Formats: sequence, structure tokens, C-alpha cells
Amino acid sequence: MTATLERHKSASLWGRFCDWITSTENRLYIGWFGVLMIPTLLTATSVFIIAFVAASPIDIDDIREPVSGSLLYGNNIISGAIIPTSAAIGLHFYPIWEAASVDEWLYNGGPYELIVLHFYLV
Repeated sequence: MTATLERHKSASLWGRFCDWITSTENRLYIGWFGVLMIPTLLTATSVFIIAFVAASPIDIDDIREPVSGSLLYGNNIISGAIIPTSAAIGLHFYPIWEAASVDEWLYNGGPYELIVLHFYLV
């Protein structure tokens, strides 16, 4: 006796995507958590690396004396840091589209908030 296994083909693109995400036959199981986790971790990691290497100085105390933590501003691997958001901003959500310019967003510590938000999502 011979048994034949057939795959169930979904007609819609969404159905095929759902089958692929939840399939245990893939080399790497992604799952629904992975659909959220992979893009957020990639975003947070890439912004962390870029900010660690090249972030502009940040006005952390709102006294117009910026603090730099990136490698391009003279720090080394040990002393380099992602400087937290300005105290003037507080603990508020500060997305890039709320700033008047990207320079203002960088000056007020936007990359720090982006990194923290994306790690909170996961």
C-alpha cells in the first residue's frame, strides 16, 4: 500500500504567506512573533550601530552644551555611548515626523528613543 501526501495550495497570496510563516518544514521557523521581531530588531540594531559610530552631539541637560558619544566625535569603543534623550523632551514619544528637521531630532536624542521603542516592541 502506498500513501501519497499532497500539499494544500492556498489560492490567495495571503494564504500562501500564512502557510509559509507557520510552516515547520522551513529551515528557520519564523512564526508570527518573528514577523514582528525581525524588522524591529533589524531597525534597532542598524540605528544603534549608525548612532554609535556617527551620531551628532546631543543636548542632554537643555543647557545648550551638547554631549557627544559617537566614535566620530573622539570617543573610543569603551567610552562610546548612545546619549539619552534631552531632559527637555522628557519621557514623551518623539518620532522623527514631530521634529522640525532631522537635525533637531538628532540634537534632542531621537536615535536613543527609536532604539528603545523598537526594543520595547519586541
